[in-house]
Amino acid sequence: MPDQESHHESELGGQLLASVSRSFYLTLKALPKELREPLSLAYLLARTADTIADTAAVSAEVRLSCLKHYHELIQQPDELHQQKLTKLIASDFVNNQTDEAERRLMERFDDGLAWLRTMRGPALCAIQQVLERIIQGQTLDIQRFPSDGDLRCLQSAEELDEYTWLVAGCVGEFWTEMCALEKPTSLDASVSIAQMKSWGARLGKGLQLINILRDVGEDLRDGRCYLPGHETATVRMNPRILQPTWNQWLATCRDHLVCGLYYVQHVADGKLRYATSLPLLLGAKTLTRMQSANWEELQKGVKISRLDVAMILAEAAIACRLPEGIGKLFKRLNP
Repeated sequence: MPDQESHHESELGGQLLASVSRSFYLTLKALPKELREPLSLAYLLARTADTIADTAAVSAEVRLSCLKHYHELIQQPDELHQQKLTKLIASDFVNNQTDEAERRLMERFDDGLAWLRTMRGPALCAIQQVLERIIQGQTLDIQRFPSDGDLRCLQSAEELDEYTWLVAGCVGEFWTEMCALEKPTSLDASVSIAQMKSWGARLGKGLQLINILRDVGEDLRDGRCYLPGHETATVRMNPRILQPTWNQWLATCRDHLVCGLYYVQHVADGKLRYATSLPLLLGAKTLTRMQSANWEELQKGVKISRLDVAMILAEAAIACRLPEGIGKLFKRLNP
């Protein structure tokens, strides 16, 4: 079994994972060995579900059906149903990918499930649980925003909070659970696992909110408005009306990231602390850039540069040696 696991990790956890995970691959690559495989596998399977959900060229009905069957296969192997879904993925999804990395991911659909079959025990259960929640969030997303050309808005803060937890907050809890399972000494023993899960969930929700706030213009053009509490017709006529709500959720995002800082500071293992700090620090820098942008710039999308990323990687390597160091770097990136 270990040989089979290492085969799948080398085949899928290298170039393919790097191409679809982009900056998050920096985190996965920096993980301690005990955590690298299960977390990389979970990410790859989640990205597969995400690609299925986001392939707008395929009808919402077909995407929802594929996500349902994909979830069932993750929970329970079924060779016949897997063959049928693999054929559907090949016929309807592979050639509809505009991104080459996502096309390759769809081509390797079967291989991701084969990698999952090498997992056992609590780690397998944890992966299955987090994927169930992520797929639930993606299913809700298609149901709320079916890509039919019409603009739709979330109705309440509760809907947005639920969505950010399902697709990202639960990942912070899963991450903590895997650390406790695979490398128990990696977390500060003076803090409960429940507290770490709570901070981890807030970090995940904050990172997802960054994506939502950064992509507000693109989402509006695609018929999605995640910022709640507005009439669709009003938003369509005057998108700028969203700016006060955008600012409110920016403040919520900042609070989430502060909890993420607490999380990182209570990771006892130095290598894991560094890996966990990277999305937090990159998110903090992105948040600062968004906060200083005007509404027109936000409509085009705000990103940090490759130079910013390189500098944060270098600075984090030093700052992460002590919890106080990571706090100082975080505050400098997000004053």
